[in-house]
Amino acid sequence: MTPNTIAIVGAAETTRLGTVPDMSQIQLHADAALNAMADAGLKPSDIDGVATAVETPQQIAHYLGITPSWVDGTSVGGCSFMIHVRHAAAAIASGLCKTVLITHGESGKSRVGQPARSVAPSSLAGQFEQPFGPMGPPSLFPIPVLRYMKTYGVTHEQIAMVAVVQREWAAKNPRATFRDPITVDDVLNSRMIAYPFRLLQCCLVTDGGGALILTAADRARDFPARPVYILGTGESVETPMVSQMEDFTSSRAFRVAGPTAFREAGISHADVDHLMIYDAFAHLPLYGLEDLGFLPRGEAGRFIAERNTAPGGRLPLNTNGGGLSYMHSGMYGMYALQESVRQMRGIAPAQVPGAKISVCHGVGGMFAASGTIIFGNQAP
Repeated sequence: MTPNTIAIVGAAETTRLGTVPDMSQIQLHADAALNAMADAGLKPSDIDGVATAVETPQQIAHYLGITPSWVDGTSVGGCSFMIHVRHAAAAIASGLCKTVLITHGESGKSRVGQPARSVAPSSLAGQFEQPFGPMGPPSLFPIPVLRYMKTYGVTHEQIAMVAVVQREWAAKNPRATFRDPITVDDVLNSRMIAYPFRLLQCCLVTDGGGALILTAADRARDFPARPVYILGTGESVETPMVSQMEDFTSSRAFRVAGPTAFREAGISHADVDHLMIYDAFAHLPLYGLEDLGFLPRGEAGRFIAERNTAPGGRLPLNTNGGGLSYMHSGMYGMYALQESVRQMRGIAPAQVPGAKISVCHGVGGMFAASGTIIFGNQAP
């Protein structure tokens, strides 16, 4: 894809975030979709492409009254929406469709109309990890984290600072679930979940959703909101089993998706004004900073502890408060994308002054998949 040829012209989250007990999962999808269409000044009949995860494209299209000519149901966990953006951009550039709607909705807390969470016994994880007793992400993610800490001497205090700094960003965001300040001691004294993760190092569990609308950049000026251009994209997958990672201190999928997006965008790390790295748990920004090439191996913990990613720091990171403080319905990637778009439009609650390029990086499963999108706000 040629940079700057595709634009985001509609972006919105659900009307409410957090606890939404009176809306089902598909209603959250629809609420987000209608809000994004209103943002773009469009109606369902203007949409000819639909992408979504967990809910199928046919369910979403039917529910909204859309008859698309292109669909994508890629569902690889929380970064599915980054990958949808990549696929949609390619589809528009190829002439397969003109206007794509990407939706997400999850009743992660209230569990209204939400599929049961389960690991299929016949899956690889069901056969070779579940018999040993892991209880979901909080007990699977520590496997690589403990090796990472031991290899590079990363401390509990440094990982705790991820949560502390992101709470500072959340304090600036009226829509954030948690806004009260916390300290490293608060994090390390919070309830143990699965060593080394304590409660304040684990993502929230909330209800909500979001949606994006993409079209060709040469149409972007016809829409009411400031367009945000797609400069580069990348995607990859590694393994559905965290125990089978190639290297517990690094994600192979990260190392493919991130550099691919940077090459396509034709930018350097010094060009990046704003960064979103999926943070279901507090260690993920460390892996992201290193695997995307912002820092050498083992340096990210110290970098964050020295407040380089905090308000006023030289690399603003997770400026909505992230999955640790803003919201996390289960698949967080859509909310990271929304914040990148807000930053590029210049309307974020914690706006980075003069930001022109934003990198948005996601993970799916326990390092199983990855997607990276690089946004810019300068017209081609």
